[in-house]
Amino acid sequence: MRGFAANGLPMAFQPVFELEGGDRVAVEALARFPGPPSQPPSAWFDRAEDLKLLTKLELACVRSALAWLDEVPDGVRLSINVSPTTAMTTELAELIEPVGDRIIIELTEHAPVDDYGPLKESIGHLRLSGVQIAVDDVGAGFASLRHVLLLEPDIVKLDLSLTREIETDSTSHALASALVTFCRRIGATVVAEGIESHAVLTLLRKLGVRQGQGYYLGCPGPLAGAR
Repeated sequence: MRGFAANGLPMAFQPVFELEGGDRVAVEALARFPGPPSQPPSAWFDRAEDLKLLTKLELACVRSALAWLDEVPDGVRLSINVSPTTAMTTELAELIEPVGDRIIIELTEHAPVDDYGPLKESIGHLRLSGVQIAVDDVGAGFASLRHVLLLEPDIVKLDLSLTREIETDSTSHALASALVTFCRRIGATVVAEGIESHAVLTLLRKLGVRQGQGYYLGCPGPLAGAR
């Protein structure tokens, strides 16, 4: 299907919007695995990590996502997920740096970070080309919070577990509010994942969350539908 698969792995794209004004600011590239076996993408990445093939798979996803970059509208960044291990490779730098001013790198928790020094150095080089650095799934685990503290990201993405429970769970509400305050102080933009209702959207706006994505705003799909 045009817009869903390029040369390489099938890709879907989910838009990210400004919550005030509704401008589209990014599209997140999401790998799809048609199988067999029929499994969610996370299972494929977990299996690749078990087989020590995670970096190889992630680089294949990066190449597939970049194949669509010319079709991403001007002023909209392409957001790509990689583990810290992949973020430190020369292969990623060679792919990303020529188009860095159009890219967001989202750091995932697929692999632990034992020494942040090399990771910070690699991220520094990527930033010189214009890349923005995001930390994914913040609030879901300890590793993502360490990323925020030690890497000074441009973007902090609130995990969907916080977003989905923010109306009914006081702890989730308090943590989200605290993260928004912290990010404001360090100059990072907060993006809320998993927005699935107008009520949640309204509450996030009141908390000061600037950007968001989720099924209420736009589902993953062909790039043409993410514009």
